[in-house]
Amino acid sequence: MKLSLETPQATAEKVFSEVPSIIDREETHAILSGQVPLTEALDRAYKIREKYFGKTVRIHVLDNIKNGHCPEDCGYCAQRKNADSGVQEYSMKSPEEIFQDAVQAKENGAYRFCMVTAGTGPNSLATEKLAFTIEKISKELGLKVCLSAGLLDREKAERLKAAGLDRYNHNLNTSKAHYPEICDTHTYEQRVETITHLMKAGVGMCSGVIVGMGESLWDLTDVIYEIKNLKVISIPVNFFIPVAGHAIKNPQGLTPEFCLRTLIAFRLVNPDSEVRIAAGREGHLRGLQGMALYAANSLFASGYLNVKGSDAADTIRMILDSGFYPEFSSGVGEEIDWESALGKDHPYAPENFPELYKYRKSLK
Repeated sequence: MKLSLETPQATAEKVFSEVPSIIDREETHAILSGQVPLTEALDRAYKIREKYFGKTVRIHVLDNIKNGHCPEDCGYCAQRKNADSGVQEYSMKSPEEIFQDAVQAKENGAYRFCMVTAGTGPNSLATEKLAFTIEKISKELGLKVCLSAGLLDREKAERLKAAGLDRYNHNLNTSKAHYPEICDTHTYEQRVETITHLMKAGVGMCSGVIVGMGESLWDLTDVIYEIKNLKVISIPVNFFIPVAGHAIKNPQGLTPEFCLRTLIAFRLVNPDSEVRIAAGREGHLRGLQGMALYAANSLFASGYLNVKGSDAADTIRMILDSGFYPEFSSGVGEEIDWESALGKDHPYAPENFPELYKYRKSLK
């Protein structure tokens, strides 16, 4: 099975979203609340997804380059101050360690390598270290780089842009009205200010949400439109994972259908933005992961910040099984023999049959 990576989008990525929303606030709320039939909403979203992204899926790999020791009190995070979550704390990895992680990410089919560091924001020394690492990865590996490092001023934003950073992640997470319920050590306005600095520096923004933290459907609608107003080009949609040590007061139970409706709403409000299925994909979407790709065009593989996720091989197989194919940092036009590449990992590969024959049924 050879798959061509030819796609309608074989051009440079845009920095800002430019296409107007397909639906208004009331229609968005109707989709989220279940008033619109799921298949009708998904069909509409898929037509838009196919127009701007074809059948490609971008795989992103997260590297937690600094874990814990964080003075912020974001209620959803296992690394927040006084969380007592048991996460392994470590200082920022060396540039060489991060580079080797990037090499591994590229070998695993990553389209973009995402570096994440805990903390309020980098000081000048840390900014220079990050700039050096970004330049090395982008020049030597040709891999696109995204960084998530907290609050930035204009000067630091321009320094990282000069080093070759093409994306910066800084999630709004929830609506302005709901933000005080999830964090009190910094404000929603400070997050918007950081996004503004980076966009003025010419860095494409990656900014999304965490769904399921006690917000109302109108809160979710508000943040979907705020992200659109900021012209965000890459939108990670996380579904809240109740990690040990979290401080969310009223987390919601999330159904696979509601998670899918959320992705549909993001697609229809942000037609030309990359919509990414982020944390919680495996546990919340469950059997609808493949269907979610009819609205979203990217995802994370190989885990999240402090939570394990599906590995690269399983993720690629799910993409292929759903009728889509991976997009790589090396560009389009390549042919990949995925049957050979994934052969030994397939459950029905010849070498796996001895183990299959040992299977013994149990109804307990």
